[in-house]
Amino acid sequence: MFQRNQDENSLVQRIERGFVGKRAGNRHTLKLGLGDDAALFTPRSGCETILTCDWFLEGTHFLKDKHPADAVGWKCLARAVSDIAAMGGQPRCFLLSLALPQSHTGRWLDEFLSGLRRAARGFRCLLAGGDTTRRKEILINVTVVGEVREGQAVLRSGAKPGDVIFVSGRLGEAELGLRLLRIGETIAGRKDPALKKHLYPEPRLELGRWLAEKGLAAAMMDLSDGFSSDLPRLCAASGVGARIEEAKLPIVSTSWDKRTQGFDSLHLALDGGDDYEMLFVVPRRRVASIQRSFRGLALTSIGEITRERTILLTDKDGQERKLVPSGWDPFREAKRKLPT
Repeated sequence: MFQRNQDENSLVQRIERGFVGKRAGNRHTLKLGLGDDAALFTPRSGCETILTCDWFLEGTHFLKDKHPADAVGWKCLARAVSDIAAMGGQPRCFLLSLALPQSHTGRWLDEFLSGLRRAARGFRCLLAGGDTTRRKEILINVTVVGEVREGQAVLRSGAKPGDVIFVSGRLGEAELGLRLLRIGETIAGRKDPALKKHLYPEPRLELGRWLAEKGLAAAMMDLSDGFSSDLPRLCAASGVGARIEEAKLPIVSTSWDKRTQGFDSLHLALDGGDDYEMLFVVPRRRVASIQRSFRGLALTSIGEITRERTILLTDKDGQERKLVPSGWDPFREAKRKLPT
């Protein structure tokens, strides 16, 4: 739908109408939101502020002729909020910078805002402001402000040799959804269960807060670029290595749908991105406090931290090989049509 008389002021007003007055988060920390030169955020006493930002770009992270607009709205916020979850925090408000072609300031924008509103409500994160401009391609940047109790933030750098490595959920589901979306001839079906994790990922906020508040995680990060690329980052930050048992990895099944035949489940789990599951490390003395699931979300022990600064993958026969980082890298894989 083409909006002939759309200008920047009316576009901003439409965004504002979609969020002002909607209950999406904790207004006590947002002193002043949309409508002025800048927002005013008041951190609470006893808390530390978390800041993160994330790009979401047409042609790189989504295709406007394949991805539903409401899924683009949901996911652009979910991706950034996942960084807050990875430190054990709670998102409070966000800034939205949006560049759009004139042709997408009508129905597409309405559906995009609908998905973004649902995400804001679900994550209890208020829209505080941002910027808009016109451009041929759709460019989205989201900045999220969050909080964590003072001294409770979980970093990547706390892992020690002997600690046990856990992941949440199943790995490779989002990559599987992306591959199915790629081979589809029309815009993705919003209700297709095989696409849900790719289109509408769920940041593990409750799990992250629980691990931080209980002091269970020594190190933690979210899995956004793929396990094989993200685990080395945690190990590098901590100055350690890791040994992973291949058979313990909670990999996605590809046998239940004829569309997925021929896909390699292990490859999807190791190298697929966009899962936004939690990768966390627990001191061995605290492992008994980690159950097999947290509020219905599977938690799986997959290996241990080692002193040697190498990352090894052990197969079912006990054979070891180095884990090669092969997840998403926008510079290494610039020629891919649609990265995760």
